[in-house]
Amino acid sequence: MKRAKVIRLACLFMFAGVARDSSSATPPKEKKEAAIVPEMIGEGVISTPDDEFGGTPAPDGKTLYFDKTVPAHYLYVLCESKLVNGKWSKPEVLPFSGEWRDSDPVLSPDGETMFFASDRPVKANAPDERRFQIWQVKKTRRGWTEPTLVPGAINSAGSQVFASVTNDGTMYFTTSRKGAGYEIFRARLVNGEYREAEDLGPVINGPGISSLEAWIAPDESYLLIGSFGREGGYGNSDLFVSFNEKGTWSKPVNLGPIVNTPAREYSPRVSADGKWLYYASEMGMPYEKREQPVTYQQFTDAMKTVRNGLGNIYRVPLKPILDAAREKAKL
Repeated sequence: MKRAKVIRLACLFMFAGVARDSSSATPPKEKKEAAIVPEMIGEGVISTPDDEFGGTPAPDGKTLYFDKTVPAHYLYVLCESKLVNGKWSKPEVLPFSGEWRDSDPVLSPDGETMFFASDRPVKANAPDERRFQIWQVKKTRRGWTEPTLVPGAINSAGSQVFASVTNDGTMYFTTSRKGAGYEIFRARLVNGEYREAEDLGPVINGPGISSLEAWIAPDESYLLIGSFGREGGYGNSDLFVSFNEKGTWSKPVNLGPIVNTPAREYSPRVSADGKWLYYASEMGMPYEKREQPVTYQQFTDAMKTVRNGLGNIYRVPLKPILDAAREKAKL
C-alpha cells in the first residue's frame, strides 16, 4: 500500500483520533537493544529530503525499487537505483511509471514479477474509476513488460493498495472493499487466475483498524502488517507481525522499539535471502524533543534535511526482530 495517495491521506485523517499524539504516547515497556540500529538506505540519493517509501530489493541486492511521492500524495512514481562499487546510483523512474499514481512495488519471491497499486485506467480512454487496483509487470531480458491488471477476484471491488505473493502464488492484499478502512484479504491462484478473495478474519481485521500493507513470507509462515489504530502501537502507523500456526493466524504483535517509534513506520519488505527487514519511517525533526520553540530559520533549515519528517527507507536485521516478536506472542 515510505503513502492518498488521496486514500492514504484520508486514512491519516480518519485515524487521527485513534493514533496517540507523540507528545503523550507511552510506548509499551520493552528493552531496546542498543546494538541494533536501523540503517538508512542511500542517504542523500535514495532517502532524501523528499518523501520515499516502499523499498524493494532485487534478489541479488544490487537493485532497489522504491516509491517517490509529492506530498500530500498527488503523484507517485516507481523508481530504481543500482548499487555500483558500494554506492547507490542516481535513481531513475521505471519505464512504465511517471504518468499515474503508481505505488507499493512488491516483487514475487523469484524476483521476476512486480506487483504495484495504480489508479491508471484499465483501458485507454476509459473513464477514470478513481480507485487503486493491483497491476503486474514481468522482468525480461529486454526490460519490463507493459503493465497488466492482475486477473480474477483481486480487483473486484473497492481500492487495493498493497499486494504480495507466496511461493505458490497465493496473494495477500489490502483492500477497502468492505468500506470500513483497509483490511487484509487473501486469494488463491488457480489456473492462472485468482479465485474468490477471503477476509483474514477478526484476529487480523477489526473495528478502528486500518491496515495499508500486508507482506506475506514466501512460505506463508508469517505476515508483516502496517496498521493504524491497532492495539499496542507507539503513536502512529506501526509494523506488526502475525505468525501462521498450523493454518491459523496469531494475534498481531508489535515489532518493538527498534523498528517502531512515535512517528509513522510502514511499507515492510524482506530481502530474498530473509536476512533484512526493509521499511519506511517518518521519524525525524517533528518528533524530536525541544527545550524551546524553534525559530523560523531553524524550521526552514530542518525542512531541507533528510530527517525532516517525510518518508525515508531503512533496514534492520530480521532474525532478532522476529525472535523477539515470537517470544512476546507466547505471553
